[in-house]
Amino acid sequence: MAAAFADAGVSGLLHARDLDTGAEIALGADTAVSTASVHKLCLLVTLFREAAEGRIDLTRQVDVPAADRTPGRTGLAAMLDAARLSLRDLAYLTAAVSDNAAADVLWAEVGLDTVNRTMADLGLTRTVAVHTLGAMTAALVEDTGPDSPVDPAVVARLRVLDPAFTNHSTPRDMTALLAALWHGEACPGDHGAALRRLLGLQVWPHRLASGFPFDDVRVHGKTGTLPTLRHEVGVVEYPDGGRYALAVFTRAAATAITLPAADAAIGTTARLAVDALRARAAERG
Repeated sequence: MAAAFADAGVSGLLHARDLDTGAEIALGADTAVSTASVHKLCLLVTLFREAAEGRIDLTRQVDVPAADRTPGRTGLAAMLDAARLSLRDLAYLTAAVSDNAAADVLWAEVGLDTVNRTMADLGLTRTVAVHTLGAMTAALVEDTGPDSPVDPAVVARLRVLDPAFTNHSTPRDMTALLAALWHGEACPGDHGAALRRLLGLQVWPHRLASGFPFDDVRVHGKTGTLPTLRHEVGVVEYPDGGRYALAVFTRAAATAITLPAADAAIGTTARLAVDALRARAAERG
């Protein structure tokens, strides 16, 4: 795995967890990282947990004005007109296309403190939300100013890349969160099933899913992207019942906006980790 990261020109962190046996593979798994949009998973778990406990109605309709939306390239963030959607449809946009505007409507609904309290209740003490996507974007714009975010000198001063400044977690915490979701501990019953379904609808095939190009293997994931950062966390389900939680975080030496080798390294290293876990399980009989 270390060699695959190096070949892609990135430094990488990884944690893989067999959801049924608890076996794990770790590479820098307890290192704090800037989570970028991966932190939307924490938001979604909180939203569905609050719904399961009767404090939120996911079918409630919310007006989303055209003005003052959090910027982004997908979903409502890229749309021009006013919209009205249910909370669960906003959750779909947040999960499937990583819509920043939809996510920030949900952040306003549940609040940072509630998200952090949920993570603490689940024992994820190193997973902390500091600000919304809008605030993170504003900090990014403030740091870049009129300069290009791909200029190495500009990238070096970006606060959003520093886990001490921004939303952060560790690979091990993220697989623990996924395990809690898949085991029904984070969001019980139908609410957990609904969230797992949304994660399976993510549209991006170029990171985690690229390592598992099989019709009978299901991949559920949530990506995260900032200058030089390419992440994904998710669960891979095999037809024989094997289930594996994965968290892969990378930082590239190159500052280009498009980094296909870094994207592919997420799928490659995840597949190596899952293959190792499956081989280990086969040896044990």
